Amino acid sequence: MSLFHLIILFPFLYAVVVPFLYRKFLPKIHTGWFVLLAPLAIFAFLLSYMPLVSSGKTIQMTAPWIPAYDINFTAYIDGLSLLFGLIITGIGVLVVLYSIYYMSKKREALHNFYIYLLLFMGAMLGLVFSDNIFTLYVFWEITSISSFLLIAYWFQRDKSRYGALKSMLITIFGGLSMLAGLILLSIITDTYSIQVMMSKADIIQTHPLLVPAIVLILLGAFTKSAQFPFSIWLPDAMEAPTPVSAYLHSATMVKAGIYLVARFTPAFGGIPEWFWFVSIIGLFTLLYGSFNAVKQTDLKALLAFSTVSQLGLIMSLLGLGSAALYFDIGPSGTVYTIAVFAALFHLMNHSTFKGCLFMVVGIIDLQTGTRDIRRLGGLMHLMPISFTLAVIGSFAMAGLPPFNGFLSKELFFTATLKASDMSFFHMDSFGTIVPVVAWIASVFTFIYCMIIIFKTFTGKQKFNQADKQIREAPFGMLISPLILAATVVVIFLFPNYFSQYLLQPAWAAVLPTFAQRDLLDINISAWHGFNTELFMTIGIVAVGTLMYKYLKKWYGIYRFYPKALTLNHLYALALEKTEALSLSITKGYMTGFVRDYLVYIFTFIIVIIGGALYLLGDLSMDTGNDALVNAYEFALIIGTVILAALVLVARSRLTAIIAVGALGFLVVFFFVIFRAPDLALTQLVVETITTVLFLLCFYHLPKLKKENSPIQFKAANALVSLGVGIVITIVALSANGNRLFESISSYYEDAYELAGAKNIVNAILVDFRGFDTMLEILVLTMAGLGVYALVKLRLTGSEKSEGAE
Repeated sequence: MSLFHLIILFPFLYAVVVPFLYRKFLPKIHTGWFVLLAPLAIFAFLLSYMPLVSSGKTIQMTAPWIPAYDINFTAYIDGLSLLFGLIITGIGVLVVLYSIYYMSKKREALHNFYIYLLLFMGAMLGLVFSDNIFTLYVFWEITSISSFLLIAYWFQRDKSRYGALKSMLITIFGGLSMLAGLILLSIITDTYSIQVMMSKADIIQTHPLLVPAIVLILLGAFTKSAQFPFSIWLPDAMEAPTPVSAYLHSATMVKAGIYLVARFTPAFGGIPEWFWFVSIIGLFTLLYGSFNAVKQTDLKALLAFSTVSQLGLIMSLLGLGSAALYFDIGPSGTVYTIAVFAALFHLMNHSTFKGCLFMVVGIIDLQTGTRDIRRLGGLMHLMPISFTLAVIGSFAMAGLPPFNGFLSKELFFTATLKASDMSFFHMDSFGTIVPVVAWIASVFTFIYCMIIIFKTFTGKQKFNQADKQIREAPFGMLISPLILAATVVVIFLFPNYFSQYLLQPAWAAVLPTFAQRDLLDINISAWHGFNTELFMTIGIVAVGTLMYKYLKKWYGIYRFYPKALTLNHLYALALEKTEALSLSITKGYMTGFVRDYLVYIFTFIIVIIGGALYLLGDLSMDTGNDALVNAYEFALIIGTVILAALVLVARSRLTAIIAVGALGFLVVFFFVIFRAPDLALTQLVVETITTVLFLLCFYHLPKLKKENSPIQFKAANALVSLGVGIVITIVALSANGNRLFESISSYYEDAYELAGAKNIVNAILVDFRGFDTMLEILVLTMAGLGVYALVKLRLTGSEKSEGAE
């Protein structure tokens, strides 16, 4: 295992230490100060790879996990994974620093909080650096579980538990779908390596399983990145503490789906199915999120819908940019590559301004005691720094200069305009809709950004509704949003520096064929002349300002939408119906009778094993090499049948137990006849002990009662019994007639040389499967102790009565 693997696993290892640090230093030192070291160290370590990756090189390191099945922990470092790794750890540093001032060391269970946070951080790092599909899936699901724990951190609250359950149900559903899609890809390409899959794009795109693989993988991406209609979990996840919201939903978790789509673009790009699925869902999510954000009255809910909207924007760009791969390697598709660059650029920008805004909202919540816009207003003079940060974050999100969101939004418009000129994928008919949708969604984005600023910080003061005196947050809490706000401005001033070292390597990772021909080159400029993109921005500001000013005039349109058709209502209805269906099915088979459960099990055996034998044509039996059955063997068979029948007709438990014991002793004779004295001795000992134990146990039970079952029950029992007997007999005979492999008995011929045991059975039990034998002995010992305890148990009168109840 390389140092890089250890760095990825470092958050998991560090999480083990956190409880000890918490107990040792808590009253004096906030646990967050110790945790801060983890993301800081990883961020610095990842930065050291930037020169290498920006020069176009990639690194791959493999640590064996299950090498026999070609499942290994292969870390792949390229521009895309490094960009995500730096965002995960960079934002992680600021979130942990912010949490030190946000999370009280007196009231909060900090050790739990930071353990969950570190688990999540490690899972995200493992996800973006994994090259093996199964490793990726494992880390993918760890993000779902750890985010569930983080969202439900304040588990005393109903809404926290509800939000956590909702997010886990949706994202794990998507994760399982993604796993199925990845397995289909591995079947198509005969590999588990993502990079090898990318090199077989021509095979993938002509395979009959192409569409199912795309749909399943995109289900994973869409659920994780809160795309329509799976976006409903994101607003409810806002019940988590604000540092969690800032981390999970602005910087990391929700971008996992974006990462997945970007990573698999080389395999699926250039085909209409991928183009339309990703683009349409992205654009619809963009419009849906921005439209619904305007009507929110809770600041965190507003930010949640804005995240949905921004993620839709990035997703749509990845879909539009995949059209570049429609053309064979050449300059024809270069005009569409700009969409992929815009997606990566906006992804980075979104992490900065959205992280800043979440932290500001957290400050407002702490200082005023509310996030409800209807109870806020006039905070500008009391919280000037928070106001400034909110302006920077909101203006950047609205795409206004001089902030980084303006640059990526202009590139977004460029990409949509290029898409409208497409003459393939039927875009000549629908192409003009794309920039129109983008523009309308941007108008709503502008409106909700203005709501954040003006409804919260300006207007009439409503302080009398707050329970405490309002003041600016402590400086420590402002450090993280200040750094993010400064980054927003710095990126605007020096975009090409970030482009050269971060974005272009990631761009090359998404479109490697263009990078190999040096067809990926871009120069970002804040002033790009009076072109269509700029006029679109001017139109957004003009229309958006008017709509914000007259918000009350048209706000009533939100009331026209029936609640019965909302996604949340449909989700609750589906959950309710599913639970009711599950309950009715469970009541149908959980009857409380052992007889019914045995019938289910045995019927399952008959159907599955018998059906498989029939359908696969494995019913052939070869009795040519079987020995003749002697008279005493017949006698033993008849004896076993008689004893088995005696068990059925026995009127007392004692008789039944003795019959079962005698049946076991008859089996001993079979071993003797077939020259297996060791087995015979073992069977003799085991049968003796179990018979004695049975006698001890059942001696204390009441007498056996004869059950009067209906004739239908008896007929069904007889049918199932006969079926099981026939199937097992057929399996045994078929197994004897279908020897697919050489016998392993030759391996044990060297038992003496390998184990030093002259008795081969002893060698097998003690040496070759000694661990298994030890566990079997342990189980038998525990069973024996349990029986002994039952035998020796002496209950008082009251305890017996209670037990009887």
